Amino acid sequence: MNSDDVVKRAFAMPLTSPAYPPGPYRFIDREYMIVTYRTDPERLRAVVPEPLQVDEPVVKYEFIRMPDSTGFGDYTESGQVIPVSFQGRKGSYTHCMFLNDHPPIAGGRELWGFPKKLAQPRLAVDIDTLVGELHYGRMQVALGTMGYKHRQADIAAVKAGMEAPNFLLKIIPHVDGTPRICELVEYRLSDIVMKGAWTGPAQLQLHSHALAPVAELPVLEVLSAVHIKADLTLELGKVVHDYLA
Repeated sequence: MNSDDVVKRAFAMPLTSPAYPPGPYRFIDREYMIVTYRTDPERLRAVVPEPLQVDEPVVKYEFIRMPDSTGFGDYTESGQVIPVSFQGRKGSYTHCMFLNDHPPIAGGRELWGFPKKLAQPRLAVDIDTLVGELHYGRMQVALGTMGYKHRQADIAAVKAGMEAPNFLLKIIPHVDGTPRICELVEYRLSDIVMKGAWTGPAQLQLHSHALAPVAELPVLEVLSAVHIKADLTLELGKVVHDYLA
């Protein structure tokens, strides 16, 4: 294989058998349970990188079921997303994500800079309750519960929130361990087909763990919850700030 062949084929690792295919990435019947809660403002500001700004001490804890996703398969994800603003635009910053499928871990980190780690999340209906769980190894680190489809949500408002910009901190080290890429990346969801959105009573418990420190942003008050079903496309991103420039 000559140098031109390497460059031509170099999309993702490994070279001859990439962990995931090229996009676009379409998700069918994607299902969310998002519990919004108030947290400690100082702890929140300590984990959000400039030039993003925290407007209020709020975190969205997400459990996401993805049964049909192009190239990534069938998996579940869980983590924390923080409402932020960037240059006057409202959006969200993904603080941490845990999932149970290698291709979206590799693709998420390499392409966009999603802060993904391997764990065991779950989202399912238990009789009259929507239940989200996150286990890291054998230990439960998050448990969310929500009344199943108690009230219709404002679908237009929910869709507008999903269409807002999302921000990630992409870090790729050099071979000597120093940062080679350190960028703020923006991405969006598009072609969203809403299939339902509901609200209801909810609770969220977070447990301390050294390697899955979701409890470092403690739950002081649950503010709201939403259950969403939709089809959507995960767009590729763009760099909006280079920390090494």
